[in-house]
Amino acid sequence: MEAVPARARVFIACAATAALLCLLPQPGVRTPWWAVVLLAGLYAGCERVARSRFAGTTHPAGTFHPVLLAGAFLLPAHAAALVAVPGALLSHVAQRPVALRRVWRTAQLALGVWVAAQAHALLGGREAVAAGDVPYALGPAGAAVLAFCLVLALLDGAILALAERVPVRRAWRGLVERSLAPIAVHGLAGLMMAVLWRSPYGPVAALLVLLPMCVSWWAFAQYHRERAAHQATIRALVQAVDIKDGYTRGHSERVGQASMMIARELGMPDERVEVLRFAGILHDVGKLGVPTRLLRKDGPLTPEERRVIELHPEYGHEMVRGIGFLGEARAAVLHHHERLDGSGYPYGLVGRQIPESARVVAVADAFDAMTSTRSYSRARPVAVALAELERCAGSQFDPVMVAALVEAVGRTGWHPAVTADDEETRPTRVPPPGAPVAGRPGAHR
Repeated sequence: MEAVPARARVFIACAATAALLCLLPQPGVRTPWWAVVLLAGLYAGCERVARSRFAGTTHPAGTFHPVLLAGAFLLPAHAAALVAVPGALLSHVAQRPVALRRVWRTAQLALGVWVAAQAHALLGGREAVAAGDVPYALGPAGAAVLAFCLVLALLDGAILALAERVPVRRAWRGLVERSLAPIAVHGLAGLMMAVLWRSPYGPVAALLVLLPMCVSWWAFAQYHRERAAHQATIRALVQAVDIKDGYTRGHSERVGQASMMIARELGMPDERVEVLRFAGILHDVGKLGVPTRLLRKDGPLTPEERRVIELHPEYGHEMVRGIGFLGEARAAVLHHHERLDGSGYPYGLVGRQIPESARVVAVADAFDAMTSTRSYSRARPVAVALAELERCAGSQFDPVMVAALVEAVGRTGWHPAVTADDEETRPTRVPPPGAPVAGRPGAHR
């Protein structure tokens, strides 16, 4: 996001100022600078590799929290916060504005580590670590991990609400739950590092604790490679359909975006939101099995040609049913042309017989069809398209899905990321007589 709202910039400036104040040495507190330099260098090296490998991820495994938390358990609060600064400032940033994102990341981590170190010291954790009393040290360490997690979640939610305009009631939803368990594991590793650091074996032994973390990091890298392969599979399928049918150019991704908006509005978990995005993107993949002459035919379709084109949901389901990671998206590909009143195809399902994922995609598909310029009709205003969906809710479309889309668009607007509606390359089609207005994303509908 290159255009950061002014209120978000002000918030980041305030967070950076607070972080600078946290870095000021406390009067009468001796700072072990050699330990600060060693931990800061270790964290910077780990962070550089982690961020370059996992650019764009917010998963806790994408950063090396054990080193930061070890600093919180070993050092005074201001020194522990300083450990995070070089690594965060030098970390890889894939999105613009780069400088602002680095400042934000630095401030966020410095504040989180400072609060964690203060909580740990307040509960007597530093004395327990120095004495090697691991059972007693677990309580203060747990409190420090919780404080660290809460600060990160609080700041993440605030920046989502201010910069991304996410509704306040959703900005903090699930942030603590998703990050607490991984950060707790990192906190345990950090505690072991701190105890070994204070032991007769010294810092060298403490570094051995990072070996298991490197193994888990490698496993996370494998997961990301698999996820990238999934994305590449979907892109290849969509590009193949785009080449065959010019109308789908941009349409598929816009339907995926609208499906994602509906799913988020309904409060679905992130994993399911992602699956429904895939469903929207792949809903017309079955067109690969339809003769190109029918997809590009000028003029109305004959009943026989219509029946052939109406097989595309079944073709699509056959193509994707063996792709396990798509989950319920496969049902959406098969049933996205079903209608609540049983007038849809391929099976004429009624009401709740239609899978929920298909009901989501059906609304998203019709909405993009009405708001896109076609060879036989100009794009309708968003408000008109939403009104038409509401008119057809209960007969063609699920009223719950329609209401979710109306609410989401009303709050954030409709700003599709893909707008590739090429008038010159899109084939000319005439809609069949009697086609319902809300379901006219193509001649075969």
